[in-house]
Amino acid sequence: MTRPKIETPVEKAGLMVLILFWVLALAALSQAAHGQELKPVTQQKPASAQKASAKQQRATSQKKTKQATAEESSTRLIVISIPDRQLALIVDGEVVKVYPVAVGKDSTPSPEGEFTVISRNVDPTYYHEGKVVPPGKNNPLGTRWMGLDLKGYGIHGTNAPKSIGKAASHGCIRMAKKDLEELFTLVRVGDAVTIRGERDELVAQVFGNSNTDVQVASAATASASEVGNE
Repeated sequence: MTRPKIETPVEKAGLMVLILFWVLALAALSQAAHGQELKPVTQQKPASAQKASAKQQRATSQKKTKQATAEESSTRLIVISIPDRQLALIVDGEVVKVYPVAVGKDSTPSPEGEFTVISRNVDPTYYHEGKVVPPGKNNPLGTRWMGLDLKGYGIHGTNAPKSIGKAASHGCIRMAKKDLEELFTLVRVGDAVTIRGERDELVAQVFGNSNTDVQVASAATASASEVGNE
């Protein structure tokens, strides 16, 4: 009589390892197949579309570069006539904008001479004799400041719009809000500024020979709210 074969512990362990190997192999194959089914297919643009897109990007970049180069190569000059209470922006020898301004009153006249724009600030903070006024409707500098290379002087806005066209400031050049913000976009650091105290040849050429009377606000006749602080 044949006796049944008795498996040793070693043989049993080998069989279990073999079964486990096949289970893991089947699981790996199933996962790989599932992953391949779900893998998204990346659609590439046709070569012609890719070339067109690259060409458009180059054209846009070249256009911006040309605009920046033209802007930098332009010669800008700001001419301010104290007698006329006006400011003119001259680009490449042509007058492109003329604005009414307020200039310094008799006790604090605007400086005459040749200057340069050295700073441009949006919503400036006002500092004067220990007084600090943050940006806002009460700020004497308005919404923009273009500082000159003469400390403390610049072209700016005002919280006293009625002072425009008058000799009313502490020496700075004031402008109406809309005019100031437009000029700000046209002016760059390094631009030249000339402030003239008389109707000389340049002033006559830029503003004409107008002898129109201008309003002058003196400290004795103008209220503090009308004149402002700068």
